[in-house]
Amino acid sequence: MQQELTGLGQTGEEAAGIVELDQTSVGRLSRMDALQGQAMSQERGRRREIELRRIAAALRRIARGDFGFCTGCDEPIEHKRLDFDPAVAQCIACAEKAEQGRG
Repeated sequence: MQQELTGLGQTGEEAAGIVELDQTSVGRLSRMDALQGQAMSQERGRRREIELRRIAAALRRIARGDFGFCTGCDEPIEHKRLDFDPAVAQCIACAEKAEQGRG
């Protein structure tokens, strides 16, 4: 998953590049489409970086021997939760508490 995300990041950099603002070469609507495409590509890149950081953190937990244990309460994370998202760092209860604290 880490290699796949890294490869996608390299191909997405071109789409996130600077948009030409010369109206003689690009019409106003085309330029707006290009700006929207650029913003979407930048957001995909931001999300990809977040996911890569989550994966790196999970790999560090594996190396330390504490993978599969909640970083909030140190209790084991359910296997179904880890199967769904191997990079998850918290049990459901701690993740819900963290989410309520943000909301």
